[in-house]
Amino acid sequence: MKIAIIGTGNLGSAIAKGLVKNNSFTELFLSDKNTQQVDVFKNTKNITITNDNELAVKNAEVVLFALQPKHIVGVLESVAHLITDKQIVMSVAAGFEISVIERIIGNDKSVIRIMPNTAISIGESMTCLAGNAKGLERMEVAKTIFNQLGTTLEIPESQMQAATVICSSGIAFWMRLVRATTQGAIQLGFEAEEADKIALQTCLGAASLLQKTDQHIEAEIDRVTTPGGCTIEGLNEMEHNGMSSAVIKGITASFDKINQLKKN
Repeated sequence: MKIAIIGTGNLGSAIAKGLVKNNSFTELFLSDKNTQQVDVFKNTKNITITNDNELAVKNAEVVLFALQPKHIVGVLESVAHLITDKQIVMSVAAGFEISVIERIIGNDKSVIRIMPNTAISIGESMTCLAGNAKGLERMEVAKTIFNQLGTTLEIPESQMQAATVICSSGIAFWMRLVRATTQGAIQLGFEAEEADKIALQTCLGAASLLQKTDQHIEAEIDRVTTPGGCTIEGLNEMEHNGMSSAVIKGITASFDKINQLKKN
């Protein structure tokens, strides 16, 4: 599969790194005014790094626009004449609806919105996908690409805003929780390096346990919380201080913000 990524900032470069790590292409074109984050691939076989968006688009079967909403319109307009109905057009631009893309490149094109997160660079992304009518016909191709880079879930476009918060922003939310655990471990006497190792592996273990046993979260929590024990004491103290409420409020605040940006 010949893939072009237009925009090689944080997310675009993360996707590129995941594709390279998993050898998920026959040719890869990386295009941006500033290619600093992907210059590491400049001598890699079958990878073209360029400042020429047209060159990248016309040589690709899949064209992925990893651009901010404020930049994507101008770029789409500049290459619209090169996009054919044989290509798959993908966009990661938050809040940028398929109907807007269709108005620029035509509604006879296969368009798929994707929302991965930066863990895509190591093949561990949660990626949500939504497509137009033509895009749905090519959805299996998109899933094949992104299932090599983590896990995919096809959703209605109406849920893409929420997916952006949970999948993309969610990476930062989880990292902050891990950081808080690390700080707690340091306060209890562990060295910083030890605290990081304990917190990270415990977080990974919790996620893996839930994923592999298919148990309900509360059932797994109950296995750890013995009556009158230290775990339930800690959990209750966290809840008394609003842990679950704070997380939910943070998620909804992020969701409100992304909807505000969409309106603007």
